[in-house]
Amino acid sequence: MLSSLPKPKIRIENVVASVSVNQRIDLDRVARSLLNVEYDPEQFPGLVYRLKKPKTATLIFNSGKMVCTGAKSEAEATRAVHRIVEHLREAGIQITGEPIITVQNIVASASLGAELNLELAAYSLENVMYEPEQFPGLIYRMREPKVVILLFGSGKLVCTGAKKEEDVYNAVHNVMKTLLDLGIMKLKGPPAVAEEEVSKIPEETIEATDLSKEEPAVGEKSSLHHEEESLEKDKDMDADMDAHLGADTDVNEIGP
Repeated sequence: MLSSLPKPKIRIENVVASVSVNQRIDLDRVARSLLNVEYDPEQFPGLVYRLKKPKTATLIFNSGKMVCTGAKSEAEATRAVHRIVEHLREAGIQITGEPIITVQNIVASASLGAELNLELAAYSLENVMYEPEQFPGLIYRMREPKVVILLFGSGKLVCTGAKKEEDVYNAVHNVMKTLLDLGIMKLKGPPAVAEEEVSKIPEETIEATDLSKEEPAVGEKSSLHHEEESLEKDKDMDADMDAHLGADTDVNEIGP
């Protein structure tokens, strides 16, 4: 039956990876030696290193730990980290081992190509939160794979909390089948949302936050939080949305 449905348009928006090189790094030397870095230890202990290709921003700490954000795939995140380590070595900073890279969160956007009845979804689905007077989207915590999905009446969605790209695609197809089985999807003629419309979702509106966790790993929550403060001070954070999502993601801009 799914073969007759419009195929969902899925796009990876952000891959967040934690990194360890198992040795200390002299950040003062890094700041003196490399371009495209931001380092103000009086304000924040981490150094921000930006790459143009792949376009990423990486927090580097003197403990040898890093947080890479902005990649559009797992492979891109890996390339970014290895390029940073290469640049550090070229600057005379001895990195003896290979970086240990762990994907912490993948954020993706998608269009299901059909409108959704969110009132029915709130009644029919488990593990949901829907308060339209506060936020137009429905928050659905999926158990398998373990992700959080924001559903909008237009048929757009945002998936966050995945650890593998495969989980993103499985989650979108699973939620599509569930919505169809429950009569929540309204299939009317051609897809309601074109691929070009999905591509207009601004990158800056989807931040790197894993909503599926009650408590992030030690250091992860603080590093991502401070990164957002450091890199996007001009962003208007929505206090009501923080209260509902428990995250630093402004999803109001990606609603219908």
